[in-house]
This record gives sequence, structure tokens and C-alpha cells, in this order.
Amino acid sequence: MTGWRLREFHNDDLGGILHLWEELKRAGSEPVYDLSEVVASCQKDHAIVAVHGDEVIAAVVGRRAHDQGWVVFFAIDDAWRGRGIGSALLAALEKSMQPYGLTKLSALMPEEETRLAAFEARGFEQKHHLRYFERRIPVQRQELTSLAELGGRLMPQGLWESVSGMRREKEILEQRLVLPLAEPDLADSFGVVPPRAVVLFGPPGTGKTTFAKAIASRLEWSFVEVFPSRLAADPKGLAGALRETFTKISELEHAVVFIDEVEEIAAQRSGEPPSPLQGVTNELLKIIPAFREQPGRLLVCATNFIRALDSAFLRHGRFDYVIPIGLPDRAARGAIWLRYIPAPVADAVDIDILVDRTEGFSPADIEFAARSASQRAFEVAHAAGPVASAPDGPSTRDYLEAIAGTRTTVSAETAAEFLEDIDALARV
Repeated sequence: MTGWRLREFHNDDLGGILHLWEELKRAGSEPVYDLSEVVASCQKDHAIVAVHGDEVIAAVVGRRAHDQGWVVFFAIDDAWRGRGIGSALLAALEKSMQPYGLTKLSALMPEEETRLAAFEARGFEQKHHLRYFERRIPVQRQELTSLAELGGRLMPQGLWESVSGMRREKEILEQRLVLPLAEPDLADSFGVVPPRAVVLFGPPGTGKTTFAKAIASRLEWSFVEVFPSRLAADPKGLAGALRETFTKISELEHAVVFIDEVEEIAAQRSGEPPSPLQGVTNELLKIIPAFREQPGRLLVCATNFIRALDSAFLRHGRFDYVIPIGLPDRAARGAIWLRYIPAPVADAVDIDILVDRTEGFSPADIEFAARSASQRAFEVAHAAGPVASAPDGPSTRDYLEAIAGTRTTVSAETAAEFLEDIDALARV
């Protein structure tokens, strides 16, 4: 077989690139770069092919990054090896990239690849004691426009780890939601179906919104919060705007969709004639099954008044879990306090007494008391002037005074009703 020649890549050569790609994989040599990256570089960077007639028998693809070039794909049909094609391809690629002032041309090859004669012939040196690190960016560029239109965002990394206390709730969410979604192949091997929709319920200020954002952060998925009050102003009406919003969400590859105070649009349907909101509830009940059919998505609905929700809304088949998020226990309160007490005075503050005095406080209540104490101590130190021997931060007394002046969000009656709701409605 003779008569091969080199030329620049044409779009008609994509089929040949795909053939070479698949041949590499069949030989057990997993390419370093994804096929989509190779195709993109073929079309916008540097690509040289070797052809015999109209058949692509070998190819090399390169990409520039400042003054360094990278070989992102290199393959030769097995029937054409040993004919100098590889060395010729690398030389042609180098010549194509030369006008850009490159100082180095590098290649990442699969560890199991042994057919490296072409690189050695072109003077490439194998570097030892190097490791290749890679991180997948969770949201692709083309998704960012849709995400912006929805008012969504990417949550900062580390939110999950920063959720202090609430150990029991965090364990449930980790085991039931996060792990099956983060490791779907492992879950499938055990017959575990990743959840598609959940309800978080509990008294106000207990951290339901924080948990929803932390789940998105932990999964590295887009976070989209749906605000019924904003949708209500849409000319299409609340039901139409809700339907359109979920249609746009379907364009995202992965997303945690959060609806807070969902009782606003999913309250018990009753009365004659039907209230205007009944049409919205009906629309939401139709949206959820369609949403559940799309992988890579999780709907999180939160409510302070689970008793107000329509009975059809909570039934099996719509929501995988109905999870209570209650007031923090003693350990959780201690962890929350430590989050807000400045480090210079942490050892001097009696955490145990603050924990005792804040039984029945929500996380939001503790945050308010902590910030109030800091503000008051700051004002006193500022008024005393620079010559005074002021402490480095709030004292135990400052915190106790702030606790005494904090009105708790959750009444004893609401806390008791929450315990009843756990027995009657929780599904964990």
C-alpha cells in the first residue's frame, strides 16, 4: 500500500477521525482528551490528516496555549504503521504551529500506550515523575445563558462542609439524596434509584434553604430558585410562567430546583367555585411527573406549613422523600455558636451556657443573637476610645444579654405541631 499524503483537516474528515478514535479504544488505549474536545480542536485549532485516496488513515490534532502547543489526538490505522506516517504528521503539525512562536510542543499519552516511536523519532523527550491532574467543570459554557435567564447560579464550593451541626438531618440528606445522585452507577448496581423530588418541612428558620443550596454545592449542579410571587406578575399568568420556567430548566444538564414556601402554589384544593390558585396547583401536579423523567435534576420543595399542602401533592410517585428539618439539638447549637464567635475570644466564652440558654432557638435565632452581641460589644469598645483596655471581642455576658433580648421564631405550640407532623407525614 503506497501513495499516502498529508493535508490539512476538512470537515468531511470527521468520519475518519471517529474511526481512528474508535480503533484506539478497541486496542485498549483510552484517549486522554474527550472526542468532543478533539472535534472542536479539529475545527478551530490545528489538525493534519494522512489520506490514502479519500480514506483518512492517520491524524494528529494540536492546540495552542500561550507559547506552548499540545498534541490532543494522535492515531494511525494499524494497517499503515511503520511507514513513517507518524513522524511526518508530527513534523507537519509543528510546522503549522510554528508561526505562533511556540517554545514547546507537548503530548499527553495514555499510560498503557507503547507505540511511541513517532514521538521519539521527532525528538520528543519522555518526562518521568510527572502526574496528570484533571477536573471536570460542572457547567458548560452553553448552559450559562439558560442559567442566567432563569436567575440561577453556581453555588460556591464547600457549602456542604460549612453546614454546622444538624448532624442527623445532614446524614439523611447525604445518604438519601447526595450519594445516589453523585454516584449513580454505584447506586444502580445496588438497585437504588436516585431521587428526583423531595420535600423539606419544618418550622421557619431551621435551615431548609441552606440545605438546598448546600446540596447543589455538594453535587456541583446549577441552583435555580423558583419564586412563585415573581412568576405571578408574568403576563402569561402564574401557571403559564411556571410551565415555561420548567421548560427552560430542561435545557440544563444538571440542576437543583428549589421552591420555597411551596404551600403558596400547592395548597389544599377546595371550595366552589374553584379558587384561581387551583389551576396553578393542577399545573404543578402535571409538571412534577415530567420533571421526574429527566435525569440529572432534583426538585426540592420547602414548606413551613406541611399541613396546608394538597394531599395529592405529597403522595408517593411525586416525591421520593418528605424530610423533617427541625430545631438544632444541643450538639448542633454548639457548632452554630462556634461559627459566629470570633476566634480571638472563643476560648474565653462559655459555650456550654450559651447552648443551655438557647434551647428552642432556630439557627437563624442563634445567628441573630450572635451578631447582636458582636455589634453591641463593638459599639462599647468604640465609645471607650483607643486608650481603653477593651476586650478583643464579645464576652459571655454580651452573648447572654443578646440571647435574653432575642425573640424566638418557633413557639412551643409550633414545635409540638412539628413533632406531630413528623409522625403523620414524614417519609425518610
